Amino acid sequence: MAASVLKRWFFAIITMACMSACASTQDPGQSENDPFERLNRATFNFNRVVEHAMLRPTAKVYKAVLPQPVRNGVRNALDNLKEPVTFSNDLLQGEGKRAGTSLGRFLVNTTIGVGGLFDPATGMGLNAHQEDFGQTLAVWGAKEGAYIELPFLGPSTVRDSIGLAGTTLMDPFFWLAREADVEQLSYVRRSVGGIDKLERNLTRLDDLERNSLDYYAALRSLYLQNRRADVINGDGEELPELPDYDEDFAEHEEVGQPQITDTGAEK
Repeated sequence: MAASVLKRWFFAIITMACMSACASTQDPGQSENDPFERLNRATFNFNRVVEHAMLRPTAKVYKAVLPQPVRNGVRNALDNLKEPVTFSNDLLQGEGKRAGTSLGRFLVNTTIGVGGLFDPATGMGLNAHQEDFGQTLAVWGAKEGAYIELPFLGPSTVRDSIGLAGTTLMDPFFWLAREADVEQLSYVRRSVGGIDKLERNLTRLDDLERNSLDYYAALRSLYLQNRRADVINGDGEELPELPDYDEDFAEHEEVGQPQITDTGAEK
């Protein structure tokens, strides 16, 4: 099961690269960082069908069934599981102080916070941030590469797609679940995280779509701005995260467009 997920990511990356290599011309209206926009738009439309047919109904049931305090606890626990990956990437980026914060948050919230259901670390001044391997690659000097829309996974770039696979391989809980032969827990964890974020942002996403002349272009712009801000750890204009269809769903602010926010701290 774990191998099938990684194969899906790499297959999508290779497929997009081959498609772009076969394209001999570029439409005048295409963005300079979206050289195969036509294919990306087709994939985007497919992802939208999946979102409306499966993810949105599930998110609405999730909200109706679980009260807010329970949803907050689920969110805290999921965020706590990301701390080891953030810690590792902080170290790889040479961010010793931020690595200490990540480690401190994990230890405090795992113990005092009852496995991460609560977040006492923030009250102790250990503020949350998140790092992934895509950001680490950027810090190391890897170029962003072309914008690509991955099937099921949503907005990405060549660098972030490779980083997505790397982030998974760095996650100790991914390997623990595999070792214990309960790989399904990894899928449950990712799915619940995506549904939770989508539930929190349904209204804002709908507002963004209504107020955008081109919804695809608006989301593309938000994603790229967000990732560029992530690389510099928010030094500059603060832009929340725009995630993928499989897990993270949209938090961002752009001039003339509604803000999509996340109650959890990001980057």
